[in-house]
Amino acid sequence: DHFLEVDTYVHCWESLGKILSGDATDGILCKIGMPVMHKTVRYNCSVYCLDRKILLLRPKMFLAQDGNYRESRYFAPWQKGAMLEECILPDEIRHLTGQNVCPFGYAALDCLDTCVGEEACEELWTPNSPHIMLALDGVEIIANGSGSHHQLRKLQTRLDLIISATTKSGGVYLYANQQGCDGSRLYFDGSALIAANGTLLSQGSQFSPNDVEVVCATVDLEEVRSYRGSVMSRSNQASSLKEALPRVKASIQLCHGSMELSVKPTAGCPVYVEPPMEEIAKGPAMWMWDYLRRSGARGFFVALSGGADSGSVVTIVGSMCQTLLKHVDSGDFRVREQIASVLKCKPEEIPKTHKELANEILHTTYMGTVNSSTSTRKLAKDIASEIGAYHLDATIDPIVKALETVFTALTGKSPKFGSKGGSPPEDLALQNIQARSRMVLAYMLASLLPWVRGKNGWLLVVATGNVDEGLRGYLTKYDCSSGDLNPIGSISKVDLKCFLYWAADNLGYPSLRQIVEAPPTAELRPIEDSASGLHTQTDEADMGMSYEELGVFGRLRKISRHGPVSMFRSLAHEWAHLGAAEVARKVKHFFRMYAINRHKMTTITPAYHAENYSPDDNRFDHRQFLYPFNFPRQFAQIDRLVGLIEAKEAAKKIRSLSQTNAN
Repeated sequence: DHFLEVDTYVHCWESLGKILSGDATDGILCKIGMPVMHKTVRYNCSVYCLDRKILLLRPKMFLAQDGNYRESRYFAPWQKGAMLEECILPDEIRHLTGQNVCPFGYAALDCLDTCVGEEACEELWTPNSPHIMLALDGVEIIANGSGSHHQLRKLQTRLDLIISATTKSGGVYLYANQQGCDGSRLYFDGSALIAANGTLLSQGSQFSPNDVEVVCATVDLEEVRSYRGSVMSRSNQASSLKEALPRVKASIQLCHGSMELSVKPTAGCPVYVEPPMEEIAKGPAMWMWDYLRRSGARGFFVALSGGADSGSVVTIVGSMCQTLLKHVDSGDFRVREQIASVLKCKPEEIPKTHKELANEILHTTYMGTVNSSTSTRKLAKDIASEIGAYHLDATIDPIVKALETVFTALTGKSPKFGSKGGSPPEDLALQNIQARSRMVLAYMLASLLPWVRGKNGWLLVVATGNVDEGLRGYLTKYDCSSGDLNPIGSISKVDLKCFLYWAADNLGYPSLRQIVEAPPTAELRPIEDSASGLHTQTDEADMGMSYEELGVFGRLRKISRHGPVSMFRSLAHEWAHLGAAEVARKVKHFFRMYAINRHKMTTITPAYHAENYSPDDNRFDHRQFLYPFNFPRQFAQIDRLVGLIEAKEAAKKIRSLSQTNAN
């Protein structure tokens, strides 16, 4: 909503003025993104500058309205088509450039030897993308300054769109993408690239701790002209255009002379897309690093349980430390300065190894109770040691007992676990008080551990809940799913398990294999098998569904936009082997639990956005948090459908039996 503030526009013009007052645009055609108010309407614009002058203000025509984006809340799309108007420039820009007005609208830039046009961010993803019209009207270079966030397995789609655009229409495509955390749940994963005639020429890195990365390529525009001219269907469409784009003159020659033979065009390069497990290792890690260095905190605190979720979180921090030290070892002075800034030390004093860096940044504590097993305690200690974290081992039974004592003094009642004869509410309350006590202690430790170690600052508390548990509501409100940020809050349990196997082999943390092979358990009820010291309480038994099933429910609910009835219809085919009645039971159980627990999403910790079925209530999943948990109409319809399916199956069996008897 800062785009609704006048200050934002004033500061943007000030920043543009600073750029124009220097030599950044001397002999370089620059495209700079900023909001502009034109005729009292707010537009999301690109500002084209050359030689300290503004050539064109090009407003965005198609706005991002889906998922995480609400552009029309702030901006209007340019809907006047291919035309130009005059935009009055602010005083400070007039004094700098000597221009009172500049062109505003949808146009292309005619350079001395080629033509440049624009496709802005979301416009690439639309069915009738501007690059089609631009290419048909002779624009040879298309620039796209984008803000496309990272999501698991998304980069391939982005690359396909760009390469397909230049395969079909020819031309050069310059794609620059925002890089880093924007102060919210999104991480923008760079991957700037240059493509021409369906071939990738240059591709930037996807996950980098640096704010800026530059990719370069040399392109022979004669190849573009030859490529386009060889496709007669494209030439026929181009020659039949009824309306030409307005042109703005740009007094710059972008090409070398025709007799210049010393400049070699860039050869094509293979497309590289990080495998999903590496995306988990690197994307959330760089998001956390951006968050840490911009927040002013000195490090992270994680309540390390010895389970897969908290194990994934500390592994991501370990991956972050490994990535940072690799950049330092390669001579990246910017990353060295970033680390020094976080640790409040001189650049030459930063840690020499990733384990030493982890010991400075990552603080973990195992918060055990009488219900905790010796195996999870050991696993927590082992993985903390392998990563290099500063680790403590605590017993929180005195905290839990004190709260139970207060409750008994207040009410005269002493709650019991179910295995000791207690009711379900007693059992649940006794589990939750353990979980909530951990959050309180976590924040105390985050505030004071730097002081304990003789250092200044404070720590960010990192939450450890995954997307499936948030969707199902299988978490205690204000337990270790609560914190300041959460790197795994929209990553599925299935992906996290695969990630832990990958990290055990590729990051050098072998204890992760033991963690992922242990049955997931909250360890909040008494250990029933005292001889083995192992828990019989497991997450999937408590939830009444498997994590694989939860992933299916989540994708159908959000990505496929299914309610209870349409989800049942879909799964009645996909899970036909279970029988209609069992499918109905599973679907109704999921929606009942989802409805009962949806309120937890209103206070869920801000999480890295990695999956399109995230239940994040704040920015992404705009559904109410109060439902009639029994869904009377929907469940009744499901029951009717089950009856119809079973009746048809019974009739089919009777016909089959009759035919058998007849034979």
